[in-house]
Amino acid sequence: MSIPDVTELTLEEKASLTSGASFWYTKPVERVGVPAIMVTDGPHGLRKQREGGDHLGIGDSVPATCFPPAVGIGSSWDVDLIHRVGEALGTETSIENVAVLLGPGINIKRSPLCGRNFEYLSEDPIVSGVLGAAIVKGIQSKGVGTSLKHFAANNQENDRMRASSDVDPRPLREIYLRGFQRVVEDAQPWTVMCSYNRINGVYASEDPWLLTQVLRDEWGFDGLVVSDWGAVNERVPGLAAGMDLEMPSSGGVTDAQIVAAVQDGSLDESVLDVAAGRVLDLVRKATDGAGAVAGPLDVDAHHALAREAAGRSIVLLKNEGGVLPLARDARIAVIGEFAASPRYQGAGSSMINPTRLDSALDEIRALAAGEVSYAQGFSNALAVSDDDAASLRDEAVAAADAAEVVVLFLGLPARLESEGYDREDIDLPAAQLELLDAVLAANPNTVVVLSNGGVVALPFAGRVPAILEGWLLGQAGGGATADVLFGEVNPSAKLTETIPVRLEDTPAYLDFPGEFSHVRYGEGLFVGYRWYDARNLDVAFPFGHGLSYTTFAYGDAAAEVDADGDVEVTVAVTNTGDRAGREVVQVYTGLDGSAVQRAPRELKAFASVALEPGETQTVTLTVRRQDLAYWDIRADRWVVEGGSYTVSVGASSRDIRSTAEVTVEGDAFTLPLTRSSSMGEVLRHPVAGPIVQAMVAQAMGGVADSAASIMPEGVDMSKMMESFPIGRIGMMAGLAGDGAGTSPEMIDGLIAMANAGVVPAQA
Repeated sequence: MSIPDVTELTLEEKASLTSGASFWYTKPVERVGVPAIMVTDGPHGLRKQREGGDHLGIGDSVPATCFPPAVGIGSSWDVDLIHRVGEALGTETSIENVAVLLGPGINIKRSPLCGRNFEYLSEDPIVSGVLGAAIVKGIQSKGVGTSLKHFAANNQENDRMRASSDVDPRPLREIYLRGFQRVVEDAQPWTVMCSYNRINGVYASEDPWLLTQVLRDEWGFDGLVVSDWGAVNERVPGLAAGMDLEMPSSGGVTDAQIVAAVQDGSLDESVLDVAAGRVLDLVRKATDGAGAVAGPLDVDAHHALAREAAGRSIVLLKNEGGVLPLARDARIAVIGEFAASPRYQGAGSSMINPTRLDSALDEIRALAAGEVSYAQGFSNALAVSDDDAASLRDEAVAAADAAEVVVLFLGLPARLESEGYDREDIDLPAAQLELLDAVLAANPNTVVVLSNGGVVALPFAGRVPAILEGWLLGQAGGGATADVLFGEVNPSAKLTETIPVRLEDTPAYLDFPGEFSHVRYGEGLFVGYRWYDARNLDVAFPFGHGLSYTTFAYGDAAAEVDADGDVEVTVAVTNTGDRAGREVVQVYTGLDGSAVQRAPRELKAFASVALEPGETQTVTLTVRRQDLAYWDIRADRWVVEGGSYTVSVGASSRDIRSTAEVTVEGDAFTLPLTRSSSMGEVLRHPVAGPIVQAMVAQAMGGVADSAASIMPEGVDMSKMMESFPIGRIGMMAGLAGDGAGTSPEMIDGLIAMANAGVVPAQA
C-alpha cells in the first residue's frame, strides 16, 4: 500500500492525523488511502481488546502470553534472553495485526513506593537502557513498533497527571534521561510516549526542550512522539513542542484547535506538516511490516519461553546450609495462598489475559517424588475475621510441624500495587508476618518465596535459611518457581534494585511524593545504591546481589582504553562448583578526587556468562566513554573528566572481586573566563594561569603582611583565595598598597586574551 505525502492532504486532514480516532486506533484519511492503525498496551504481553470491549479491563482481551513483567525479567541482566522475549512479543503483536506495542517502560525506580515499579527495570540507568534497547530491538525485528515510556522523570503515581518533578540538571541528565538516551540511540523505537507529569514546571507533553532539543536534536530520534493516554494539557503548544500524536481521541476538539491556530497565524502550518508527516511515516512502517509473522500463535512454545524467562528472573537472596535445592523425596509443606493462586502481574493498563496459568503448588507436586501437603496459611481477602485467620494459621503450623521442609509463599496482595496510586509502606501484611513466626517456631527449615512487584522489607532475613525473591513472574512463574526450588534451573538472577532495611533509609524518603503538585528530587544523583554506598548505610540485600547453587571465582581484572576511547575490561571467571550456572559480571567505576560530586561506584557495564562446572571464561566488557561523562552545568554539555579511574569488577555493588586502574584522557574543555571566574579557575586556565600566578604572588605578599596580625599562624591564604573572583583582585592588591597591573581594564584584557587562546609575548 502506498502512503501519500503530507503535501497531498488538506489542512483539516493533516490536523486529523494528530489525534486518535478511538481509544486504540489512529485516524484514517480515506480520500487518499491512509488507513487507521492499531496500537495497544504491553509491555510484557499483548493486551489487545476485542471490538466493543472495556479498554480498562482484561476480560475482553484476546489471550496472549504473559511474560514476566520488567521487575522480574530485568533481574536476569541477560540481553540475549530479553531480546528473545522481545521477539516473541513482536510475533504476537504482528499476528494480531497491531502496529505498535506500548512499551517498554524504563523509568528509574526512585522510590520503592511507586505503584508502577513492577513495569520498570531498575534503579540504574545503564541497566534500564541496555535491557530496554534489547526489548525494543526484539519487538521491532518482527515488523511492529514499540513505544518507549514514560518520557520522562515519571517516578510516582501519586498526582501523576499534574505533579512537577523538580530535578536538577545533573541528575536529570545522568539518572533520569540516560536510559532513554541509550535506547533511542541504540534501538530507535518507532515511538516515544511522553508522560503525564511536569518536569521543572513544564508539562512533558508541551516541553520543546524535552521533545525536540534533547530527544531529536541531541539524540537523533527520528520517530513519532505520542502522548500517554490523556496526558495532553494544551494541544497547540504541545504540537509546537514536538508532541505529534494525541491519544486517545479528543472527539475532534483538539483537531479544530490546530486548524484554527493555523488559520489565525498563531501556529505555522509547517509545524503541523512535520507532525502529520511523522504520523504518515508511522503508518507507512506499520503497513510495510503488516503480515511479517503468520499465525497461528505457537502457544506452547511461547509458554515454554515464559517459563525459561521466569526461571531466570528469580533471585536467590539467601541459602544457608544448602537447604536449596530441595530433595525430590522430601516431605514438603507448601504454605501460603500465593502458591495456589499466583500473583503473576501488576494491576492497571499492563494486565494481560494469559493463554494459561501455572500454579506453584501444582508444579511442585509435579516435580516432587515425596509427599507435598498444602495449607493456605492466610487470606488475601479484604476482610478476614480473627477466628478465620487463627484457623488458617493453626492449619499451616500443623502442616509445617509434620514436614521436613516448608516452602512458605509470602507477598503483596494485588490491591497494594497498581498503576494509578503508590504504596504507603514496604511492609508485608501483618498476618503474613505472624504466620511466618508461627511456622518458623514449628519448623525452622523454612524457605520463603516472595511474590511482589516492588521491594518489601525483610525483617526476618536473619531467621530463615533460604529466601527466593520471586517478583511477579508472568503466567509460567509457578513452573519456574518449582524448577528453581528443585534445582532443575540454577538461579542466576540478581537484584536491579536495592532492598533496604527500612523505608526511612531510602533516598527519596523525605521528598516522596511531594506536596502541592511539586516533588523535589532532593537526593540528586544519589538514587538507589549510589545513596546507600555514599552514606555507608546497611541494606538488607545490595544492588546486583544474587546467589547460585554453584560458586564463581574471579581472576585479576585488567582495563585499558581502546582506539575509540572506550574502556575494555577483561576478567577471568571460573565456575568452581559442581553444576552448570550463570554469573552476572558487573563493572563499576569511580574517580577519586573528582572535580564534581560522584557516587563511590557507578555501574557502567555487565554481562551474563554461562559456565559449566570447572569452566573458565575470560569475559570482556566495554565501558563506553560517553557513559563516563558527567553533565557539566556550567557549559550545559557532557564532559569526560580525565584522571585515574578505579574499575571494580564484582558479583554485586558490595561484592567486589577485583579492581584495576585505568587512566582516561579528559575532554578538551576549557570554560570561558569572566570577571566572576574564581582565582582557582583562572590559575588552572592554560593561558591565563601563568600570567596571574605572578600577579597573585605580588599581591599575596602584601596581603599576607597585612593579614598576619589578624590571622592565626598557619592559615593557608592560597586556599582562602581559591574561590575569590578574578574581577575583585584589585581590591586585594589595594590591601597591599599597590594596585598596579590589576585595573579592571587589565583584567578584562587578560580575560579576552585567555578566551581567544592568545598567549602574550612576555608570558
